[in-house]
Amino acid sequence: MTLRNTARRWGAPAQILHWLVVALIILQFTLALIADELHGSPKLAMLARHKSFGITILMLAVLRLAWRCLNPTPELPPTLKPYERTLARLTHGLLYALLFVMPLSGWMMSSARGFPVSWFGFWQLPDLVPKNKPLYEALVTTHGVLASVLVAVVVLHVAAALKHHFVLRDDVLRRMLPTSTSGQGTRQ
Repeated sequence: MTLRNTARRWGAPAQILHWLVVALIILQFTLALIADELHGSPKLAMLARHKSFGITILMLAVLRLAWRCLNPTPELPPTLKPYERTLARLTHGLLYALLFVMPLSGWMMSSARGFPVSWFGFWQLPDLVPKNKPLYEALVTTHGVLASVLVAVVVLHVAAALKHHFVLRDDVLRRMLPTSTSGQGTRQ
């Protein structure tokens, strides 16, 4: 496996960051669902973990974007129609935007509620907005809507990857898998 991305394959750092963020997003939804069922200090402890992992996703998103800017992005298959290429670019752009906006909206929501955000108790982050109940309530709604949008875009992304693998039979999915040696050509 190569370190850097190529025109045909994602490099090891891109793959690691991709799959780590996938795992953390699944963890985030799980923590949020669990927190919804809790009350009192157990709920606050679960939400503190949720916030810490959210900040972790934000940091990883910065790394992912930096790596992507410094490395070539593997080319889309030449068989894609122009609207499919546009949809792929829009979906990826929206995924990146959500990786930034979701944690930031959660951080602002905590700030507006007057609850500090720390990263696993190692350091407390500054408040992004002043304490403000109407703003907090608006951010609760915003964070929830963004979570729904994230689910929809992830489902679209996964569906597209599976279509590439099982219907189009190209290497789009395999070139993001760490164990695959694909990426030197497409399977026809």
